[in-house]
Amino acid sequence: MADNKSVEMIERLIAFDTTSRESNLQLIDFIQEYLNEQGVDSMLVHNEEGTKANLYATIGDPELSGVMLSGHTDVVPVDGQEWDTDPFKVAHKDGKLYGRGTSDMKSFIAITLAMLPRFIERGLEIPLHLAFSYDEEIGCIGVRRLIEALNDMPIKPSMCIVGEPTSMQVVTGHKGKRSYRVHVRGYEAHSSLAPHGVNAIEYAARLIAHLRTLADRIAGEGPYDDLYDVTHTTVHTGTVQGGTQLNIVPKDCRMDSEFRYVGGQDANALEEEIRAFARDVLEPEMQAVHADTGITIDCYNDMPGLDMDVDAEVVTFVKALAGRNDNAKVAFGTEAGLFNERAGIPSVICGPGSIDQAHKPNEFIELEQISLCEKFMERLMDRVCKT
Repeated sequence: MADNKSVEMIERLIAFDTTSRESNLQLIDFIQEYLNEQGVDSMLVHNEEGTKANLYATIGDPELSGVMLSGHTDVVPVDGQEWDTDPFKVAHKDGKLYGRGTSDMKSFIAITLAMLPRFIERGLEIPLHLAFSYDEEIGCIGVRRLIEALNDMPIKPSMCIVGEPTSMQVVTGHKGKRSYRVHVRGYEAHSSLAPHGVNAIEYAARLIAHLRTLADRIAGEGPYDDLYDVTHTTVHTGTVQGGTQLNIVPKDCRMDSEFRYVGGQDANALEEEIRAFARDVLEPEMQAVHADTGITIDCYNDMPGLDMDVDAEVVTFVKALAGRNDNAKVAFGTEAGLFNERAGIPSVICGPGSIDQAHKPNEFIELEQISLCEKFMERLMDRVCKT
């Protein structure tokens, strides 16, 4: 059965509205004060505006490298969702806790904090590092500043466990993602003189069709990774806006596209293939009509994937903590890929709750999942503590 201290801490954290558009500083201040009460110092890494912060703390010998437990403090909005209860006040029903962030992913942070006094009481031979970030839900933005700070430290964690909801299954990989904002600059003309203009929407459509051709080719040829539900890289266009009215050849068209790639996919080569089609095929045609036209492709979010070897030390270590031998990969992106690639900290994902409940109205976590995570933390104590 879940410990009351874990449940109480979950209730405290859910009560802070840390929707990504809001500040997370009240929650961070609460955690920092809680850590101070346990005799643990922490540091904050703020955003440029000073309205949000990452928190990083080390429990144990700061001259040693230890195990990092990581989670994001922000949650997705509840706007337009029909909740049966107040999303920022935990409701108990039928062995479940309902509230925004119960599954994704404040419960992992809360259980970590609730059990921290027991780690401290037993004493740590191997340090425990805590990393709590902001703005994960809008592209893993905040943690990048924390990683910059970690890279300047003389001692970094030897491994990282990101507590995203996996139903306490050990996850060794997720797809990488690159997101693009495309601006097609055409040349206006009266629609009766269409050949004298450069139709930005039509050239955007040709680029979209090319992206779909790439998607179909990859689906048919691979590379594949059978541990994913969708076993190959995907290419997708999500938004398109352009034109002013029907009798004007449109000057501008903007679109957002992305690809989510498996470990065997060369992301740089795929990006260059897209850019080359715009540069070498479409732009010469456009500029033959008017020189002041073209296509700008900006990558505004680059989230590296995660693809850990199943025999890696962090994988075998976390499997032992979870008490299971299987492993999986997930389609959704996490901060684990960034920690692994940008900070050089081998990372896996393992946390309580189900991703099936994330981002939905009436989000919940089962008490059984909380109990499983507590057992995970107890095994971690046995591995890192003196007694």
